[in-house]
Amino acid sequence: MGRIKTKLIKAVTHRIIEEHEEELTNDFNKNKEIVEKLTDISSKKIRNTVAGYITRINKRG
Repeated sequence: MGRIKTKLIKAVTHRIIEEHEEELTNDFNKNKEIVEKLTDISSKKIRNTVAGYITRINKRG
């Protein structure tokens, strides 16, 4: 089993995907830069978690 994502991570991720779906890719590093540009999350760990979750969702489907 993997790590469980909190409601905050899921909510932010789905909002970003809905608003900026065409910009997001399967590349974690590009998604990390996009998340940093689009949000004001000060925590590096949370930004990386959101970018990783976006990457995972894009790879799935």
